[in-house]
Amino acid sequence: MRLLKVATCNLNQWAMDFDCNLKNIKESISRAKEAGAVIRLGPELEITGYGCEDHFLELDTVTHAWECLKDILLGDWTDGILCSIGMPIIRGSERYNCQVLCLNRKILMIRPKMWLANDGNYRELRWFTTWKQNDQLVDFQLPNDISEALLQKSVPFGYGYIQFLDTAVAAEICEELFTPSPPHAELALNGVEVFMNASGSHHQLRKLDLRLRAFIGATHTRGGVYMYSNHQGCDGGRLYYDGCCCIVINGDVVAQGSQFSLKDVEVLVAQIDLDAVASLRGSISSFQEQASCKSKVLSVEAPYKLCQSFTPQMSLSSPLKIRYHSPEEEIAFGPACWLWDYLRRSGASGFLLPLSGGADSSSVAAIVGCMCQLVVKEIANGDEQVKADAIRIGKYVDGQFPTDSKEFANRIFYTVFMGTENSSEATKSRAKVLADEIGSWHLDVCIDSIVSALLTLFQKLTGKWPRYKVDGGSDAENLGLQNIQARIRMVLAFMLASLMPWVHKKGGFYLVLGSSNVDEGLRGYLTKYDCSSADINPIGSISKQDLRTFLRWGATHLGYSSLAEIEAAPPTAELEPIRSNYNQLDEVDMGMTYEELSVYGRLRKIFRCGPVSMFQNLCYKWGGRLTPSEIADKVKHFFKYYSINRHKMTVLTPSYHAESYSPEDNRFDLRQFLYNSRWPYQFRKIDELVRKFGKEKFSGGGIGVVAAGSDDPKAGL
Repeated sequence: MRLLKVATCNLNQWAMDFDCNLKNIKESISRAKEAGAVIRLGPELEITGYGCEDHFLELDTVTHAWECLKDILLGDWTDGILCSIGMPIIRGSERYNCQVLCLNRKILMIRPKMWLANDGNYRELRWFTTWKQNDQLVDFQLPNDISEALLQKSVPFGYGYIQFLDTAVAAEICEELFTPSPPHAELALNGVEVFMNASGSHHQLRKLDLRLRAFIGATHTRGGVYMYSNHQGCDGGRLYYDGCCCIVINGDVVAQGSQFSLKDVEVLVAQIDLDAVASLRGSISSFQEQASCKSKVLSVEAPYKLCQSFTPQMSLSSPLKIRYHSPEEEIAFGPACWLWDYLRRSGASGFLLPLSGGADSSSVAAIVGCMCQLVVKEIANGDEQVKADAIRIGKYVDGQFPTDSKEFANRIFYTVFMGTENSSEATKSRAKVLADEIGSWHLDVCIDSIVSALLTLFQKLTGKWPRYKVDGGSDAENLGLQNIQARIRMVLAFMLASLMPWVHKKGGFYLVLGSSNVDEGLRGYLTKYDCSSADINPIGSISKQDLRTFLRWGATHLGYSSLAEIEAAPPTAELEPIRSNYNQLDEVDMGMTYEELSVYGRLRKIFRCGPVSMFQNLCYKWGGRLTPSEIADKVKHFFKYYSINRHKMTVLTPSYHAESYSPEDNRFDLRQFLYNSRWPYQFRKIDELVRKFGKEKFSGGGIGVVAAGSDDPKAGL
C-alpha cells in the first residue's frame, strides 16, 4: 500500500488584505501539518484574494504577493509538506494566474492557468493571459529579492506535473476542469495520480451538484485523487464563495467541507491508498490502450517520497454520502454569511431595514435573524474570531458576549415600518410581530406629514394638488404620488441609519438593507431611489417564487412563525388608497405573474433569447393553453417594460448574486440601458409568425425552463 495523507481547505480571504490572507494561509498549513498531511492545497489566487479585479493590473499587487510568498518560504511552513499556493505572476510582458508548488522552502514549479473563466461574473481575460505553450516548460527567473532570499535563481514554469519518487502530482486550476478537454484527462494517461484544483467558485442556487459531479467524473473512469479547494465568504463584492472543499478518490467523495460557514479557515484531511488508483487504472482496458499512445506531458523531477508504507494502525478515509443544502437553506445561509462578512469588514455597527410586512422585506429580516443565530452558534462552538467580531460590533463590555440571537439582534439590527394613509393594519402588525420574533429594535413611523409637506410645496409652486387614479386623477398624478412615498422612505431610512446609533449612544453607523427581488429588477417594478436603493441587498438576485418557498421554510426552521402568514398574503405595494372596490396588487400592476417573470428572465439571460426566439419557445411551452396571439402579447408586454425600465439597473443596489438570470447592470448583465421600447423589427417578425400560425395550438416542449419565483415602492420611474 502507498498511503498518502492530503489536506485541502476553505479560506475566507479578503481581496487586497494581505495580512489577513497570509494569516489564513499559514494557519491552514499549520493545521495540515499537525494532521500529518504531506500535500496542502489552497484556493485560487489565495494570497491576493480572488476578487481583486482591476487591482490585478497594478504592479503593487503582484509585488506584495511575492513578498507574502517569500515570508512563507523563509519560515518552516513548507518543511515536509508540498504546498500549492495561488497568486498572480508576471513573466516578461504577460500576467498569469498561477499555482506555485513549494516544498522544503523551495519552489518546485510554477503552473500558469491555461483556460481562464471569462463569462457570467468572471472577467479573467481582462487581467490575465492564458498559457499557450503546452508542449514546454520554460525557465522562469525569480525576482531578484526572492532569488537572493531563497538561494534559488529560476524555476520551471508552464504546463506539466511533478514526478516524485513514489507518485505524480499535478495542478488543474478552477475553470480548466470544466473545459471540453480538461487537462486531467491527459495528465492521468501520463501517470499523474493526484490532481489539485485551486478554485474561486461562487454560490449560485442549485449549482453545487454540477461542481461535485465534475470532481466525481474526473476520477470515476480514469482513477485518481482529486483535491478541491475554494474560497468561502464575501471577499469584497457581490459574490459569496461557497467553499465545499473536498477530496475524491476513484469517483468516491471521502471528505467534504462546509458550503456555508462563518469560519475563516477550514481544513479537510483524508488518508488514501494510491495503490487503489493504480489498481483501477490497470483494470480498465481502454485506459491502458490510450495510455500506451498518449501525448507526452513534461514533468519536473522531485527526489522526495510523499507516501508512507502500510502499518496496521493507519486507517483509510471511507466514501461519504454527499451533503446538499435545500434551496431554502441556501437562501438562508448564503446571504446570512455574506452579510456577516460585509458587516464585520465594513466598520458598520449593524443593519437598518425598512420592514413593510411584505414578503421581500420580511425575507431580508429573516436572513438577518439567521445571521444572528449563526453567530451565536459559532461562538458557542468556540470560534474566537467570530466572538471577537461580535463583541466589537455589538459593543459588549466587561467580558460579555452574545449568547442569545434575539439579544444580539437587538444590538445590531433596526427595523422600521414607514406607513402612510395607504398602509393597512395587517401589514403594520405583521412587521411588528416578525421584528419581535427576530429581536430587532423596531420603529413604527408615519410619514403622512412629510408627504403632505412636499405636496404643499408643490401646490405653492404650481397651484395644483395631484390626486390618485382611484379618486379621479391621471396616470401621471397617480405615479407621482406613489413615488413621493417611495423616495421619502429611502431618505428616512438613511437618516435613521446614520443617526439612531448616536441617539442610543452606540456610535458608528448602520448599513441600510434593500429588499427588491430579482424579478422586480428584471421587470423594472421598483422606483428609482426608493427603498430599493440601499447599501447592499441580500435578496436582489433571488426570485419571488424562491422567496415564498423560503418564507414557508423559515416559519418552521428559523422559528419565525409569522413568516407563514406573511407568505400567504397577496403581494402589494400599498402606495395607493385602499377602497372597497380596489386594492393595489403587484401582479395586476405589472401585467404579469411572478412565475411568468421567472420564465422570461431565464429565457432572456440563460438561454440568450431575443423577442422572436422567446416567442417561439413560449409557443411550445404555453401553446397548449394560449394562442400564438396571446403569447405574442405577453412577450411584447414584457419586452416593452423591460426596456423602458432597464435604466434602473444602472443604479441597482449591490446585491448578493444567487440567480443565473440576474439583470444587474454593473457586473453580470452587460446590456445597454437605452432601448427603442417599441422593438419595431422584432415585434413585426412576431406578428408575421402569429399571422402564419393563426390560432394553431402547440404541443409542450421548447427550451426546458424551470420557473422559480414585493412589497416596497414599485411604481414607475
